[in-house]
Amino acid sequence: MAKRINLLVVEDDNDICLEYEAYCKSLDDVFLIGTSGDSNEALSITKEFLPNAVVLDLELFYGKGSGFDYLMKLDQLHLQILPYILVVTNNLSKVTHAVCRNMGADFIMLKSQPDYSIPTVVNMLRSVINSIPDMKPAQKTCSPAIKKRIEDDYNKRLVQRITTELDIIGISARYKGRNYLRDAIEMICHKEQTYICNEVAKKYSKSSASVERAMQNAIDRAWKTTDITTLEEQYKAHVDPKKGVPTLTAFIYYYADKVKNAMENAV
Repeated sequence: MAKRINLLVVEDDNDICLEYEAYCKSLDDVFLIGTSGDSNEALSITKEFLPNAVVLDLELFYGKGSGFDYLMKLDQLHLQILPYILVVTNNLSKVTHAVCRNMGADFIMLKSQPDYSIPTVVNMLRSVINSIPDMKPAQKTCSPAIKKRIEDDYNKRLVQRITTELDIIGISARYKGRNYLRDAIEMICHKEQTYICNEVAKKYSKSSASVERAMQNAIDRAWKTTDITTLEEQYKAHVDPKKGVPTLTAFIYYYADKVKNAMENAV
């Protein structure tokens, strides 16, 4: 999976924060952990969630603290790896810029430059993504809003990953059982399920037997129409020797394990 930017924006203008949220939602490789106009709160978010990139407004006129305060106290967090810091400012002073550099800023962007915009800021970070450190958030404590944002992002990527895996082996959207399989795998990824067909059936208001039949049919069709090399490369679990296709349970649990491992190893 491609490398991703887990971004914190330290900004005191709520309209600008909303622009960051809207733009980051349109990108697959940037996840906005949160926004804050308070430098101390931003430090707390940094410690809890370890963003690997921070857009730091130097002057927090309508918030609390300042970008300087954030930079000064960042060392006090004793992080093993520091995030990539992109400072944005209206301050043209060379002395101020030198101080920011000495305090750990990686790049400084002037808000007065002609092409300045939220996409310009975010895309600058995307252009240096391979230089941005890998950091794994330790989500022991967090605000409910940020926790929900992280969980929603994870679930979105999880469903995308499952859908991609099903597409690769030829279980396309035209098969009735495709959505059932996707949801069954997602449910197992989140929590062990004893009667998975029953759980999926409840969601769609269908009978358990019809859901089970549709899922197995989708698997059977894939094994009849997709080339054997692709199937052997992608699916390495047990195949029913009599029927020549995976059983439903083996298939669902194989892909739940495969997707979970891929998500855990992703940046």
